[in-house]
Amino acid sequence: MPRKSSVTESSDTKSQRTRSRILDAAARVLSVKGYAGTRLTDVAKEADLQAPAIYYYFKSREDLIEEVMFCGISDLRHYLQAAIDALPDDLSPMDRIMVAVESHLRHELELSDYARASIRNSGQIPKRLKTRQQKEESAYNRIWRGLMRDAVAEGQIRDDLDAPLAQALVLGALNWTAEWWHPRRSSVETMVANAQVFVRYSLSPVAKTARPRRRR
Repeated sequence: MPRKSSVTESSDTKSQRTRSRILDAAARVLSVKGYAGTRLTDVAKEADLQAPAIYYYFKSREDLIEEVMFCGISDLRHYLQAAIDALPDDLSPMDRIMVAVESHLRHELELSDYARASIRNSGQIPKRLKTRQQKEESAYNRIWRGLMRDAVAEGQIRDDLDAPLAQALVLGALNWTAEWWHPRRSSVETMVANAQVFVRYSLSPVAKTARPRRRR
């Protein structure tokens, strides 16, 4: 997803655009080749720059990757929060979770190379590069925790589930789609619809049915 500069008319506009181009290119390369396979020469080629030019904007390969990883989860969090804030107050907690499922998948699969890069490489990058990313992950998880808590309070989560564990399982499944989904296999719309059905009926209380009467 292109990251638009907040700078408008100033002497830094060209510099900001170039920095954004480098980040966009790094996100695309990282989302495909992973942490170990990402080389500055590949990023430079994607950004249509000479590799040494990257060092004007980022001190090292690690600094560039750290920024991409942070932007990925930060953008995802802001995208989800905006979607939740736009919902009507009377929408049920479970329907809010369905909106969160759609927001996560659309941003991850369709809108943002940054999100895919961050999700796919979260377990690969060194711990020293994770500080800002982990803070954003915690903030993102808090949004989901609030959604789950509201659903529990309204009796919309089955009582044999541990809500935090269920949340972790849901997010794990959503994140994993970045590893196997391909647009030739199915559309994002189909992916979202299937995920919503899967999550809704995994979390919702099981309807009680009357036992059949014994024949005498």
